[in-house]
Amino acid sequence: MTGDRPVLIYDGRCSFCGIWVRYWQRLTGERVSYAPSQEVSAQFPEISQSEFQRAVWLVYPDGRRASGARAAYELMAHAAGKSWPLWLYSNVPGLDSISEGAYRFIAGHRNFFYQVTRIFWGKEIHPASYRLTRSLFLKGVAAVFLIAFLSMMPQVSGLIGSNGISPAHEYLNAIRDQTGVERYWLLPTLAWIDSSDAFLRGICWTGSGLAVAVLVGIAPLAALFGMFVLYLSLVSVGQDFLSFQWDVLLLEVGFAAMLLAPRALLPWKARPAGAVGIWVMRLLVFRLMLESGLVKLLSGDPSWRSLTALNFHYQTQPLPTPLAWYANQLPGWFQKFSTAGVFAVELMVPFLFLMPRRLRIIGAWITIVFQLLIAATGNYTFFNLLTIVLCVALFDDRHLGKFLPKKFRAADSEVSTSRRVAILPGALLIVIGMMQLAGMMGAPVSLAMEPAEILHIVNGYGLFAIMTTSRPEILIEGSNDGQDWQEYQFKYKPGDVRQPPRWVAPYQPRLDWQMWFAALGRSQDAPWFSRLMERLLEGSPEVLALLAKNPFPDKPPRFVRAKVYDYRFSDAATRRSTGDWWSRTYTGSYFPEVSLPH
Repeated sequence: MTGDRPVLIYDGRCSFCGIWVRYWQRLTGERVSYAPSQEVSAQFPEISQSEFQRAVWLVYPDGRRASGARAAYELMAHAAGKSWPLWLYSNVPGLDSISEGAYRFIAGHRNFFYQVTRIFWGKEIHPASYRLTRSLFLKGVAAVFLIAFLSMMPQVSGLIGSNGISPAHEYLNAIRDQTGVERYWLLPTLAWIDSSDAFLRGICWTGSGLAVAVLVGIAPLAALFGMFVLYLSLVSVGQDFLSFQWDVLLLEVGFAAMLLAPRALLPWKARPAGAVGIWVMRLLVFRLMLESGLVKLLSGDPSWRSLTALNFHYQTQPLPTPLAWYANQLPGWFQKFSTAGVFAVELMVPFLFLMPRRLRIIGAWITIVFQLLIAATGNYTFFNLLTIVLCVALFDDRHLGKFLPKKFRAADSEVSTSRRVAILPGALLIVIGMMQLAGMMGAPVSLAMEPAEILHIVNGYGLFAIMTTSRPEILIEGSNDGQDWQEYQFKYKPGDVRQPPRWVAPYQPRLDWQMWFAALGRSQDAPWFSRLMERLLEGSPEVLALLAKNPFPDKPPRFVRAKVYDYRFSDAATRRSTGDWWSRTYTGSYFPEVSLPH
């Protein structure tokens, strides 16, 4: 009765078997026939009824047969891209015995595993397809790159331009004087060709154009490669101003996204998305979230361990939003509950990403809501958006299709397989990423990490390992006579106590961010700060464009200085009576009064 196709014979009265048989029917299509033993057992008198009840049997047209785990592995080999489990079963010592033992255990407890299947997968299991997932993910990555390049465009000259705070050409010249030809590897950047302001702006314009190309569906693989190279070029010469975790995260995501990107010029002609690329992204968001929680535990910071970190966080974070003021007023018990929730989301939820479909989707939505809550109270540039984009890789087409019109849904029959060209680089990224995670927990790290770190294709993550419990703010003042001082106003960081916090994300005012870091130490620890003061004395238009208010519009001041104030959110009564969002106390000098030499 088998004809020219193998037939899988199973217990037709077993509900557990029925769920998985229907799944494999969808995977193997017409390549395999399926029949319940109750209907065909008479055709195989050499197999007893008890043997049919204990295991499935795969019978070939030539009479060859296999049962149990062996039959399951051989059945997999008839599905596209699923032959590797059979190879492992046949070639890895001991795997055959382990597999057969596991099969017998599951077969002996079918009712229990039927309930487990219903809970974790549902009544029906469908082969995963990721065409819609890939499309949405790649467009999300392109959107974040577009934000990053457009965000840098108005700032690049003031930050690293020739008249900026930390000129790229000076940085490259210093590297050139200290190294040989290896500098091109140690500092990979196109700025070695040209580091002029026009070239740096050209990088931003070109990167923006490539991001638009991916958004509209033109040459996504080539465009992603170009965006990676261009943004790496900026990060390599950006010094303090492009040293943030979301910058290297964007590079890691952009590089890994090339494993998913269609090679076709027009992606609608491309093959289905590869499972390897999907798993690289899932393990990346797993590391990102898990490491964010681990750094808080491993740091030994008392505010995290006592669950009081959020008592301070809302008012001491770099750029709070208006909602942060309200969050800061919440009672202490709620702040402790919220801090415990942070640990739960960062240390427990990531393991759901590695679980069966339903748990994975639940974990993704919890993480997305968590990122939205963070974004509601703090301006973290494109970091929250990029993390949400990574969570898209935790979904499949069937889940995403619930939120889109039918014409945008991927065909159920389009099963994802792994492109061979992506398997090796994907496996390397996964291995190096796991090495990085192990290294974070104290394991010795291989030298193989160094190239990955130089190119920022695998990175460590974890914000706020040590919670800042106070908020020092630097206020810069200028004067023409050394007596009457006027304050420079920044666009987004706290200054005027009556000015409410502002919404600015996903744009990142990078000078405002660095001012927050500088205030946590001494001016000697932030060498760029003295150059900022020098540029203010020179009246650099590029640097002044980074500020909200220049109190000396006609000519630069003769003197500048910087003071430090301790800032705190005002309480509700103070704000009602005075309108002040902040209260501040003078704590001392940060940078002495200086002037340009005559």
